[in-house]
Amino acid sequence: MRLGFGVIQGYGLTETTSLISVNHPLKLGKGSVGRIIPGQQVKLAPNGEILVRGENVASGYWQAGEEKPAVEAAEGGPGWFHTGDLGELDAEGNLYFKGRKKNVIVTPAGMNVHPEDLEAALRRQPEVRDCVVLGLERDGNAEPCAVLMLHDAARDPEPIVERANESLAEYQRMRRWMIWPEQDFPRTGTQKPRINLIAEAVAAQLGEKRGAPAERAREKGGLAELIARITSRAPEALAPDAKLETDLNLSSLDRVELMSAIEDRYQIDLNETRFAAATTVGELERLLRQSAPRRSEYHYPAWAQQWPITWIRLLVYYLLAWPATWLLGSPRIRGRANLRGMRGPVLVIANHTVYFDVAFVLAALPMRLRHRLAVAMGGERLRSMRHPPEEMNLIVRWVNQLGYALAVVLFNVFPLPQHSGFRESFQFAGESVDRGYSVLVFPEGEVARDGKLARFRSGIGLLANRLSLPVVPLRIDGLFELKQRKKRNARFGQIRVTLGAPVKFPGDADPEQITRELEAWVAKLEDRAESERDKR
Repeated sequence: MRLGFGVIQGYGLTETTSLISVNHPLKLGKGSVGRIIPGQQVKLAPNGEILVRGENVASGYWQAGEEKPAVEAAEGGPGWFHTGDLGELDAEGNLYFKGRKKNVIVTPAGMNVHPEDLEAALRRQPEVRDCVVLGLERDGNAEPCAVLMLHDAARDPEPIVERANESLAEYQRMRRWMIWPEQDFPRTGTQKPRINLIAEAVAAQLGEKRGAPAERAREKGGLAELIARITSRAPEALAPDAKLETDLNLSSLDRVELMSAIEDRYQIDLNETRFAAATTVGELERLLRQSAPRRSEYHYPAWAQQWPITWIRLLVYYLLAWPATWLLGSPRIRGRANLRGMRGPVLVIANHTVYFDVAFVLAALPMRLRHRLAVAMGGERLRSMRHPPEEMNLIVRWVNQLGYALAVVLFNVFPLPQHSGFRESFQFAGESVDRGYSVLVFPEGEVARDGKLARFRSGIGLLANRLSLPVVPLRIDGLFELKQRKKRNARFGQIRVTLGAPVKFPGDADPEQITRELEAWVAKLEDRAESERDKR
């Protein structure tokens, strides 16, 4: 059971004879049931169940005139007591109670939905007097259903549930609900709702309403709903052989947005190459069934934007990186006047010629933007640096991991994957902006192979649309030529960095159009640089 003492919470069970964790009165872990008490042995099973071991755990139960063991050699190994509760542990050792294992709702995509999280979101709505979230079986799959008691039973529950859904992940959202018809839920002697009786009543009541077209439309989910949301058409059944491009008119940007929405709702990673190869609705559905639940392979280092790392970054930059950039590169900066009065945050986009382009971007930006800049870097490359292959030479592995740490600490990089995981990357970019950071992206997605500007990836328009920031186009010239000649230093003016005027797009702008306009802006900066070079 979960114990509460005023605002101080702890966690323990009868079988453990004492508390397992408790919050410090002056150092409360927000939302947690405290840190593990010294001397207790606690770990999480692969399925998230809280396991406890120690002398404080009861040896058994007395049932039917005989003693039965409480501790079994199960998935946690010998000596571990299975609490039946699910939890999480953070890096500081705080334990978070996620609910009873038997109450977890497993979605069609294999994701675990904890009713307690959904109930908490509902209880934050002022109209809700009490609520219960159940997992109802439908067509062989489970889905969450909200059972509500409102202060005013005549109110429409739909906007209340939708407001609660806004604080939840796509895969957690409630698409079925009902108003409890009585004054109170049936309860146990300890005033807990009797879930089994509520579930029986809900199944009977919703079963009577199942034939109503409006109810079916509200309950409709899945691929049809996502496609309808992106194309602004009413949701309807989609034929498996419906072609995405000709029948549904999905543009390349629509595909990127659909892929992000699918990843968000079902918490899975989709391979961009396989997703792009899908031509029909049926192929998309097969791809969705084959995809595993999300286990993020990318690390988003928010700690790199906190003190003292921010101070260390500035100190090292001005002691080492800044002098090296000017002594070896001697860049010529043009267009800085375009940013006069621009306080930030902004979205900076630049062409990508070499791996250390970011040093010249930093040199070109004014100090107020340079000091608070988050840099998007290829997610796959960052992942391989952070987790090098086991078969790699030990020293080489250490060098890769050191390189990863230095990139994060000194340049505040975060992963922007090329093939999957866009949702998390876009979310981290938005969180960085909320913390006052500008964002730098290389929208070509890879280092130039011939020195020419490559076509921008469609996702940059979607990112610019979601961040709703002024976009600063930036062009670096001369670096590729030096790379080709294998030169290590440049004369003044050989490397040229041109800053364009910030561009602000309206909120309803088409992301595909944004992508093409940004590509044209950077191309104009290139044309200007070439014309000036021809004059000289």
